[in-house]
Amino acid sequence: MRDRADTTPGGGMTLVAFMQAQNCSNYAASWRHPEAVNDFLTPQYYQRVARTLEDAKFHLAFFDDRLAMPDIYQKDYQATVRHGIRAVKLDLIPIMTAMGMATTHLGLGGTYSTTYYEPYHVARVFATLDLMIGGRAAWNVVTSLNDSEAFNFGQHEHLPHDARYDRADEFVEVVLGHWKSWDRDALIMDKENRLFADPAKVSRLDYKGKYLQSRGPFTVPQSPQGHPVIIQAGQSGRGKRFAARWGELIFVSYKSLESGRKQYKELKQALSDAGRDPVSVKIVCAIYTVVAPTHEEALQKAAVIDGLSIPVDGLTLLSEIINFDFGSRPYDEPLSDSDMASMGGMQTMRDRVVEQSGKANPSPRDFVECTKRGTMHDFPLFIGTPSEVADGLQEWYDTFGCDGFVVAGTHVPGGYEDFARMVVPELQKRGLFRKEYRGTTLRENLGLELPSAASSRPKAAVAQPAATPATTATAEALP
Repeated sequence: MRDRADTTPGGGMTLVAFMQAQNCSNYAASWRHPEAVNDFLTPQYYQRVARTLEDAKFHLAFFDDRLAMPDIYQKDYQATVRHGIRAVKLDLIPIMTAMGMATTHLGLGGTYSTTYYEPYHVARVFATLDLMIGGRAAWNVVTSLNDSEAFNFGQHEHLPHDARYDRADEFVEVVLGHWKSWDRDALIMDKENRLFADPAKVSRLDYKGKYLQSRGPFTVPQSPQGHPVIIQAGQSGRGKRFAARWGELIFVSYKSLESGRKQYKELKQALSDAGRDPVSVKIVCAIYTVVAPTHEEALQKAAVIDGLSIPVDGLTLLSEIINFDFGSRPYDEPLSDSDMASMGGMQTMRDRVVEQSGKANPSPRDFVECTKRGTMHDFPLFIGTPSEVADGLQEWYDTFGCDGFVVAGTHVPGGYEDFARMVVPELQKRGLFRKEYRGTTLRENLGLELPSAASSRPKAAVAQPAATPATTATAEALP
């Protein structure tokens, strides 16, 4: 195995907790676990997990999100509500604020859509959060997935895949433009001379693009880390280009170490092709773990967890994420060409099923069996003693399958507590994970530099971004 000490700024593995502001974790059946707690509508639920993660020196607690209840399967929401399949979805900002008030070092990242929000709003919400928690915020940039989200926001259908990303490019340009419009030393607050801030160090954006316009000036000064960290998870061809352009922390989902190494290498190359330093951008892979003092106990725990899922979980979640009603076709009947073409959600998942099944027209059963959606097998799964789980993670890390892991909870809070109590000390003992935080901001703890200040951007580029929306503005937005 290779020594990665010189290629991983920030101190070894990056560890992120994969969380949901809902009645269950990523594993929809997690709420059915006998040890799962039920107070997910209270701040104490999230603060307890936050303190556990901070004690274990996790870099970040990250929240995925959707803007609609799963209701595409059989064109109804009844099964979702009856079976608790991610039925409750809360807004992330109040929850992250509550977690930030209970911690001092843990980063907190949340998902906000570029398709259904406005960039000025997102810029202000996350910049304010970043200030309130001392420079520990991150924004996960998504383009959303399905028609249900469109309907909730007054739209007739979800935008086509590539158009969503084209709009998202402009969206991020606007958000970063606003975040950089205050120099870090703009605030003076000289009461004697009645000078609050230096107007020369605050810029108006005046952005005009194909999809978006935003004037400014922005109303939120910079935080201790400059501005929130940008998270991205694009894995389609267009999504990879988007991630390579903007992502400072990139989330991935690999089915095997072999495919992970290949895609890791491709994504690092895409970062380099985009003029970015590939070493500075962390790529972290989603996983599940089941750990216990003995291997036999771990297998018994895993069997209990595995037995919680039911078939409707997978069909409901597949319909949501691929934007296609898998209840509209017989379970074993091949889907038509028009069915396959109409899937406008996560296209990488559709393509992966075609590849793994060897069928151009898979059946709903093929989608369930290939993706393992709704089970704890839809991410790589590590089961065993602390040493055995650490062995698996070390192999992925040392052989360049990823730069770290996004640990999803098999149940809450136990899934996170078991990992923090048993696996983290083993990783620390091996020198794979830090024992203390490097600093107080998320950028410090990820080994990221402060973003460039507004004063470093040519004023012409600020005044006329529409003339060069993909050149000058982009170069200045990168760290």
